[in-house]
Amino acid sequence: MSTFTETTASITVTVEPSPIHEESRPQDGVFTFAYTVNIENHSGDTVQLLERHWIIESAGEQTGEVTGPGVIGQQPVLQPGQSFQYTSSTVIRDPIGSMRGSYIFRRKEGGFFTVQIPRFNLLYPTLLN
Repeated sequence: MSTFTETTASITVTVEPSPIHEESRPQDGVFTFAYTVNIENHSGDTVQLLERHWIIESAGEQTGEVTGPGVIGQQPVLQPGQSFQYTSSTVIRDPIGSMRGSYIFRRKEGGFFTVQIPRFNLLYPTLLN
């Protein structure tokens, strides 16, 4: 699978998706993917990730939308030069899909800003053989 990267306001988000074969059931339209996200603070400010917003697409249609506080139960604080990495997963109903989204951050000195999460492809590999 590929790596997808986008930088907004000196915060770089890199996503690497991968299929989870043991949790997928292609015959039943269940395609499970893990995605590892790395968030790097290249700004001069201390920032905190407060919220996430994901849009999940399968077979060219929006099939899900997820919003909520933080990521994997955390609202990490990143000093300048620090990074935070986590892995999560999603299930789609077609072997081809994608995800995209955004995070809302707060600067330690005040002020909120939005960071884009790059659109990344979810491609189940048996389709490509």
